[in-house]
Amino acid sequence: MPNRSADAVYQLVHSLERSEKRNFKLYMTRNSGSGDLKVVQLFDALDKMKQYDEEQLLVRNPVIQKQQLSNLKAHLYREILSSLRLLNPDSHIDLQLHEQLDFARLLYNKGLYHQSLRILDKIKDLARANNQTTSLLQVLFLEKKIESLHITRSMQDRAERLSAESEEVNEKLALISTL
Repeated sequence: MPNRSADAVYQLVHSLERSEKRNFKLYMTRNSGSGDLKVVQLFDALDKMKQYDEEQLLVRNPVIQKQQLSNLKAHLYREILSSLRLLNPDSHIDLQLHEQLDFARLLYNKGLYHQSLRILDKIKDLARANNQTTSLLQVLFLEKKIESLHITRSMQDRAERLSAESEEVNEKLALISTL
């Protein structure tokens, strides 16, 4: 399928605003070595194309081998999404919640349970304030997991409170799913 006009990375490149393209190039210069030069060249080539044509792309960019193209496009796609995620992290509450939840999981996996619980408390407040019920459920699940290790030594009270919170969140989710 060399001439697929609906190529995903091509569509993503052309959906970017000028500032996002500039941010991507700055991101790549800052975070990459010389190995990612081909990715930037591919980005520039796709940006200049009016319509996606793989053969033309390879002819105009002899540095890019046909065997590499698939991997380069996948790498470019991931890098563009990463740069977009970093562009305005505070403007998307769900991305913010997922990032903080990832941090809490990393701390949990490192055995830093109390630090993980502190982040989870912050996430819980943010999720409640923004009506993010599914994120709240994930937070409660991880909190229960930590409590099951008897880390905080307040097992009975905390376990009952977590169970009540979980039931409340599950009821909200059930209500949402019936809509």
